[in-house]
Amino acid sequence: MADPAPDDGADVDPALLARLAADPLAVHLGIELEQVRPGYARASMTVGPHLLNAVGTAHGGATMALLDVVHAAVSNSHGTVAVAQDVHTEFLHPGRPGERLVAEGSELHRSSRTAVYRIDARGEDGRLVGTALARVFRTDRPWATA
Repeated sequence: MADPAPDDGADVDPALLARLAADPLAVHLGIELEQVRPGYARASMTVGPHLLNAVGTAHGGATMALLDVVHAAVSNSHGTVAVAQDVHTEFLHPGRPGERLVAEGSELHRSSRTAVYRIDARGEDGRLVGTALARVFRTDRPWATA
């Protein structure tokens, strides 16, 4: 049986948030983890010159990294270590230079061993830039000992 999610909407423990926010690649790309609560996470990234592809729009790898940072945060939001098994990503519109992209992830299903998440990244005008459907394997290992 899955561990129950608190229904008070409270954010995760600040120590867990700090560990998730310190992801070295996220820091390198300028991805800011803004909120994590059980079953939900949100992060943002500004499309700077170092994140552009050859045609001058947000590189797909940068957009995927934003989606993946949110995936990691939401899937680990219950305090136990989760390991990605699959992430299916669709790129729908390019991020624009200088634009702030915001990605939000929500838990769709969670059991004691697996969970599925939907993560959407949007541009400043609300258009859907990319979306991901992601699955994890949930371990018994608490983040406090990871």
